[in-house]
Amino acid sequence: MMTKSFIQISDSHIDDNKLVMGVDSQANLSTIVSTISKHYYDALLISGDLAHNGTLESYQKLRKILNPIEAKIYVLPGNHDDLSNLSQIFNQSSLCNFIIGCWEVITIDSVQVGKVSGRLNDEQLHSLSQQISSSSAKYIALCLHHPPVSMQSDWDDEMSLENPEDLFAVIDQFDNIKAIMWGHSHQCSESNRNGVKLFSCPSTALQYDGQPGIGYNHYTLNDDGEIYCKTQWLEYCLDRYN
Repeated sequence: MMTKSFIQISDSHIDDNKLVMGVDSQANLSTIVSTISKHYYDALLISGDLAHNGTLESYQKLRKILNPIEAKIYVLPGNHDDLSNLSQIFNQSSLCNFIIGCWEVITIDSVQVGKVSGRLNDEQLHSLSQQISSSSAKYIALCLHHPPVSMQSDWDDEMSLENPEDLFAVIDQFDNIKAIMWGHSHQCSESNRNGVKLFSCPSTALQYDGQPGIGYNHYTLNDDGEIYCKTQWLEYCLDRYN
């Protein structure tokens, strides 16, 4: 059986200044990059909130931190990002879907400008349906920034995707969608809905659920349609600031 893999990181919150939400987000991301640079994988996916305030300088800093990464990097925006500035540093070949073996990872922009919560409009949902229908891949995974299900934690679900039922109405039409993954909630989780695996990715900056440390998700994709996720945890490279 042939296997492929990719790594998901999320919510790095890089800013012009090092301190963000009481942690050095640049140093913490550097720790993650140093670790994953030692492993083999086919792609790196960053699922939103790359920057904290969306400045051009923050994306330049982020790009520099990511320099050791040899794999192809794909990104999608989060509510903290500025798409115009993000697009100046990461071109359209990074802001797109990607193929790994017999899998396609379809990225979805769930951001509402000026709002923390996410939403997919009718045009986006129609486009998603068309992308799935026209995909040549045998299996599909979807990635967006906002959680489409309740996080069953202290996380405020009001800040998640506002219309998950519309997303699942599209998904339920297809039997080759094997997984959905997201960020935003700064915590890891794994569940299952009608045979579709659901994964949330921890933040490279800090976790909202009190989990100590920083982390990332490493996915293994099998050619029989199985997908597995291992969340890797690392210690903060510096003590959190008070």
